[in-house]
Amino acid sequence: MSFSHTHRTIDTIWRMESAKIIAGLARMVRDVGLAEDLAQDALVIALNRWPETGIPDHPGAWLMTTAKRRAIDLIRRTKLRDQKYVEVAHSMDLYTEVDIDDALDEEISDDLLRLIFMTCHPVLSQDARVALTLRLLCGLTTDEIARSFLVAESTIAQRIVRAKRTLSANKVPFEVPIQEELKDRLSTVLEVLYLMFNEGYSATSGVDWIRPLLCQEALRLGRVLAEIAPYEPEVHGLVALMEIQSSRFRTRVNSKGEPILLMDQNRAQWDQLLIRRGLTALERSRKLGRPPGPYSLQAAISACHAQAPTAAETDWIRISALYEALSRVMPSPIVELNRAVAISMAFGPTFGLQIVDELNTEPSMREYHLLPSVRGDLLLKLGRYDEARTEFERAASLTENERERILLLNRAAACNLGTS
Repeated sequence: MSFSHTHRTIDTIWRMESAKIIAGLARMVRDVGLAEDLAQDALVIALNRWPETGIPDHPGAWLMTTAKRRAIDLIRRTKLRDQKYVEVAHSMDLYTEVDIDDALDEEISDDLLRLIFMTCHPVLSQDARVALTLRLLCGLTTDEIARSFLVAESTIAQRIVRAKRTLSANKVPFEVPIQEELKDRLSTVLEVLYLMFNEGYSATSGVDWIRPLLCQEALRLGRVLAEIAPYEPEVHGLVALMEIQSSRFRTRVNSKGEPILLMDQNRAQWDQLLIRRGLTALERSRKLGRPPGPYSLQAAISACHAQAPTAAETDWIRISALYEALSRVMPSPIVELNRAVAISMAFGPTFGLQIVDELNTEPSMREYHLLPSVRGDLLLKLGRYDEARTEFERAASLTENERERILLLNRAAACNLGTS
């Protein structure tokens, strides 16, 4: 295995394992910033050693063992050495790799959920909570998070640094809150799981179009949350959305990893069990009798696609109405862009293009690649091939996902032939 290939493999392992490692360390040291630093130390050691020694059979366990040893070394050097080191010594062993793997499987649900609630503490601002949790839970880079928020990378970096300092200064406990305190933090936790799932469903950057493990983790945590907060309709709404969206994973890419757009997917291969689970969760949300929130409305939109036997039979008029409702409860340029797509499918590309053109003046959308992508698609349907090609090329220049860039460049090239 080449040096560069090993480093790419380590990066993939880190993205998969970092949240588990940080969660386990946070339980141990009760300081999320310190937990991340210790985990990063273990990563640096792996980057130095594994290219020479090879990647171990249980890389996540190796990283956790290494990080915990660093934590114990640190505790030995602190003023709390006598008391804390005795506590740690009695509460844990230095496991073998396999032991650590087994222990992680048993502890992972509680630890990750505790970490989410810790980083979503009301002592932090809403934006800081979400940014920090995406950084720790998803292993997203500051650039990827910045693109999700449509803000500068430096802004996100500052939020994350300040958030970790604030949690440490306020000695925020590593626990799942109960009753009213749970409700206070719930909206942020839902937003984090939503963004976590979205990053897995359509990766911001890298060479992969999708990151299924990230989606699976978000969905699993959502299911756990539904057990903790069964009377919160938006919890069930988000679970419904993730279940239904997950049903399409087998059809989102071809055998080469290339993206397959929604209208071109083989619906016979959509996972019917996940669709049924999603529809059941959506019905639970409705039965709680409150006005639908943003996640329930998005789940209802996803359900429209799932229940259409073919792409041509999709009820785009209903989807347009649902997006209209969504724009009222969660107004944003991105929602408006999606509404434009639905309007174009229901009433024709000219009507969708009018909405998209209005979004061109929105400052936060200037570097958002999906705006020119959607505009290019609408122009293509109107037979304005030269303009469409320009938009697809611009979209390709803005995206940081390699698979998406190739897709957009192929669409631009097709404009020269007057095809879609």
